[in-house]
Amino acid sequence: MNALIVMPMTTPGIKVEAVKAMGAEVLLHGDNYSEAAERCADVAKERGMTFIHPFDDEWVIAGQGTIGDEIMRQSGGRIDAIFVPVGGGGLIAGVAAFVKALDPNIKVFGVEPDDSDAMAQSLDHGELVDLDSVGIFADGVAVRRVGELTFELCRRHVDGVIRVNTDAICGAIKTGYLATRAILEPAGALALAGMRQWVRDTGTTGQRLVAINSGANMNFERLRYVAERTLIGEQREALFAVTLPEAPGALRRFLDVACDGHNITEFRYRLSDRDQAHILVGVSLEGPGDRQTVVDSLNQSGFAFVDLTDNELAKTHVRHMVGGRADAARHERLFRFWFPERPGALRKFLTAMGQTWNISLFHYRLHGGDYGRVLVGLEIPQAEEANLPPFLAELGYRYEEESDNPVYRLFL
Repeated sequence: MNALIVMPMTTPGIKVEAVKAMGAEVLLHGDNYSEAAERCADVAKERGMTFIHPFDDEWVIAGQGTIGDEIMRQSGGRIDAIFVPVGGGGLIAGVAAFVKALDPNIKVFGVEPDDSDAMAQSLDHGELVDLDSVGIFADGVAVRRVGELTFELCRRHVDGVIRVNTDAICGAIKTGYLATRAILEPAGALALAGMRQWVRDTGTTGQRLVAINSGANMNFERLRYVAERTLIGEQREALFAVTLPEAPGALRRFLDVACDGHNITEFRYRLSDRDQAHILVGVSLEGPGDRQTVVDSLNQSGFAFVDLTDNELAKTHVRHMVGGRADAARHERLFRFWFPERPGALRKFLTAMGQTWNISLFHYRLHGGDYGRVLVGLEIPQAEEANLPPFLAELGYRYEEESDNPVYRLFL
């Protein structure tokens, strides 16, 4: 028997290779499921093959519903709620129909990305809804339109659909890894993200909850993006833009006054104005309510600031673009410094820097390594250059000057 599997062009390579290894022919087409499905139906007609729908088919729904059977058999006791990832709806339709037949008191919730929420919108409107666009971060559930059969079953048996954002999904991937040492793909972590959000929003305690983790087709290169977004997704980091007076020691005063008790996870600054400094700073949080504590501290400090924690442009692009040429910089020298990475290390480093010279560039990001790495620009008048070697020696940190590095000359 020959099998042809049509998948979107965005399908992770690890998934494509796994399907090929099982002997199937793979055809990549389109940017999402809907485009791939249309192509698959056309090819099936051209070749005289049988088209098997991935979710809107009674037998497929029944097969996926056996996961509900597994949950009920293996739970070993009461279950209060089950959280299920939703793409086309086959999995949740099958699980909900089976579970509700055995115990109508068990809640069944679907979970969708907030930019790929065809089932939630369809249930809200009472009819099938076609999305204008589909988010593809969780590519395994990137569906423009859910199935007719699945929609009807969900309307009868599902208690609600939870929408989660990308940061929440990334946080769930980390949670899954810490609990099981397995790396889930975004769609695979979707139910866990929804369960965590539901618990947080409802304040639920003491219940037995089940999240279906449905896949682990994660390209290794994608982990970099996931790690970058995880802290915010776990509500363990907040991102701010802060305006400071452009003066020696201002950065250190900001850390002392506004971020007392919180570690700095990110610090990006480039001189652009002789009167004001605009910095992008990441602050570690102890939990969901701690973000407001930082906001209150910033308000009390008198520093002008903007909370960027929920700003997608800031998180995806601008945080990596702070910099560029500084025409206002005078007699600038560029250095890389290394210091042991531990809580409070960045503040200690800035304290050691003192107020001798104005800082015209500062770039730091906590990466979880053994050493923190900082790129610093210092404005050192020619008359004071002789003081630089003893200053660096007294500072006591490993360093390397990059003033003649071509990338500095080209871009900074």
